[in-house]
Amino acid sequence: MAMNDRPRLAMLGGGPGSFIGGIHHLGARIAGIDLVAGVFSSDPEKSARAAHDYGVASDRCYADTRAMFAAEAAREDGITMVAIATPNNLHLPAALMAIEAGVHIFSDKPATATLAQALNLRDALARGRSAYGLSFTYSAYPMVREARARIAAGQIGTVRKVLVNYAQGVMAGPSAGWRTDPGMSGAGGCIADLGTHAFHLAEFVTGQEVAELLADLGSHEGRALDDDDAVLLRFAGGARGMIHASQIAFGQRNAISFQVYGDRGALHWDFAAADQLRLVRGGEVILLGPTSADLLVRVPGMRGIGDGLIAPFATLYREFVAVCGGGKQCSLPGIAEGVRSMAFVERAVESSAQGGRWLAIH
Repeated sequence: MAMNDRPRLAMLGGGPGSFIGGIHHLGARIAGIDLVAGVFSSDPEKSARAAHDYGVASDRCYADTRAMFAAEAAREDGITMVAIATPNNLHLPAALMAIEAGVHIFSDKPATATLAQALNLRDALARGRSAYGLSFTYSAYPMVREARARIAAGQIGTVRKVLVNYAQGVMAGPSAGWRTDPGMSGAGGCIADLGTHAFHLAEFVTGQEVAELLADLGSHEGRALDDDDAVLLRFAGGARGMIHASQIAFGQRNAISFQVYGDRGALHWDFAAADQLRLVRGGEVILLGPTSADLLVRVPGMRGIGDGLIAPFATLYREFVAVCGGGKQCSLPGIAEGVRSMAFVERAVESSAQGGRWLAIH
């Protein structure tokens, strides 16, 4: 592929102090995508500093999103896709501008701040020609996809129990940020930030939808939004499950794991050893890895960084490029998963507000 044929990416957000901006940049670069433009911060000085660090020309570092889309549309080498790495409340307006400009969209999760916005976005995408991908990163790990394939192949029998844990300690003290502000985060705090990852994993790995939930969402330090959550699940296929998501887990950096129990076996995966999958069948314990001979799914990987977030981001970006080119949206999460995850958030908030009541997700 010639250099001028490479996908050209703009990024919204991801400026100084942003963890995820650098992950987007490196993941996209590995996938053969050039970051050429952006609005990296609402602060012009910070935005300019980020543009310099990312190697973006100063005349393609814009003051606001609408100006960026207008200027890039007038260029022969204008952007073909945009990464949305902003607070949740800015996801929908940015995506709508991208659809209007005919630019493909790769968005951080959750898709939007509310379910109503997610439905709005789904309708707008159906009317436009923009492809859409969502960064449910953990579903791109090779061993997570291997777990999904083995469950689909019946290797652990009928799924009975699904447990997903996601714990961080970022709010164990009084520190806060935009994720605790309903005006920026939306209806949920931790349930939107970590809970959506856990919910997507539960459905992605099992291949089953959650039919009902019962939630208990807690908050500390006077926060307006939740920071410590427990959610019981009932799957449409009959399995029971539970999600634990907490941002007050003192000392935890990024502890995410799942266990899926069937009537003939079980599967265990942990982010701390992301390149390993433990399969239990009868009295046999099989430890699978990217080089195992009998894998059902092989995902392109990169030696040495399999446990980090860059590798799965690169996988998602590769699949996003394929979808932009007309390929099928197979493993890449899209707007359907975006709507499902926002329905999960709002039902969980509603269930907890009602003292813990079973509510249907639809």
